[in-house]
Amino acid sequence: MSRPASRLVIEGRVQGVGFRWWVVETAQLMGLDGWVRNRIDGSVEILAIGAAEDVGRLAAACAGGPRGARVESVDLEAAEDDGSVGFQQKATF
Repeated sequence: MSRPASRLVIEGRVQGVGFRWWVVETAQLMGLDGWVRNRIDGSVEILAIGAAEDVGRLAAACAGGPRGARVESVDLEAAEDDGSVGFQQKATF
């Protein structure tokens, strides 16, 4: 059974500042499944699987990000559940 999922793309100074690690910790605390990865264009991509309210909270948190980040935009769109269990970092895409 497919669960609700969203794709987030965060742009700005979001690589080299611990953003992925911070997303993993934040998403786990919110009970979300999915993953986070750097993209070669300098952005960070997230697949968040879980309740819409929790995904919304993650998106709002990402707008601030961890210390050292400078977030310029957070784009959120519907996505498909890829079957992820837990929340982890993936390799750069």
